[in-house]
Amino acid sequence: MKLLEGKTALVTGGSRGIGAAIVRRFAEQGADVAFTYRSSAAPAEALAEEMSQLGVKAKAYQSDAADFKASEELAKTVLEEFGKVDILVNNAGITRDTLMLRMSEEQWDEVIHTNLKSIFNLTKHLVRPMMKNRGGSIINLSSIVGMTGNAGQANYAASKAGILGFTKSIAKEMGSRNIRCNAIAPGFIETDMTDELDDKVKEHYLSNIPLKRLGKPEEIADVCVFLGSDLSTYLSGQVLSVCGALNT
Repeated sequence: MKLLEGKTALVTGGSRGIGAAIVRRFAEQGADVAFTYRSSAAPAEALAEEMSQLGVKAKAYQSDAADFKASEELAKTVLEEFGKVDILVNNAGITRDTLMLRMSEEQWDEVIHTNLKSIFNLTKHLVRPMMKNRGGSIINLSSIVGMTGNAGQANYAASKAGILGFTKSIAKEMGSRNIRCNAIAPGFIETDMTDELDDKVKEHYLSNIPLKRLGKPEEIADVCVFLGSDLSTYLSGQVLSVCGALNT
């Protein structure tokens, strides 16, 4: 039996990078998967079609996770079309990196709004259905930057640190209802974001990573499978740092 067989998952920001890897791993492990995208419609629809070939139900939805009303409508639609949501993966996020002296109010607000408010939105709209379903697993994508800070990323670090406090609070609030909430703090992963880094910057990061390589999106997805499956039924309120021992 596959690890997620019989479960339904909703993944935000699932059309590319880490999000797409999570969608693939979930489908491979037998889960029906709904996932969101903001603008990349063609890749999202192609991914949904590819996952459907695995014998699971998969559908892409254009939705802004940072919009409260849009998230409410998304949750309602997914529940109507899939029947339930057992696993929520809050993955949507952006960066607007710059030093504090140059950071605009807009750059601050945009990152906090997209990275942090989105997690409130989807959790808010899905905890009640999870309660009715007598259980669920909420997985929030944070970052090691939220644990260590990083120059030029005060907005991003603040948003990702906020996710950790939110995660622990929801775990304590919802534990009696058999709803688990955990966070993953990825280190430097091979994505579009890291592809844009200067080679010297990459070399600097690699020199500080004990495993001497960047992580792969699939390695984050594998941890999501574990947290969404019945292998982790007594794990809640925790932060799993997946970073090649960088934050050790």
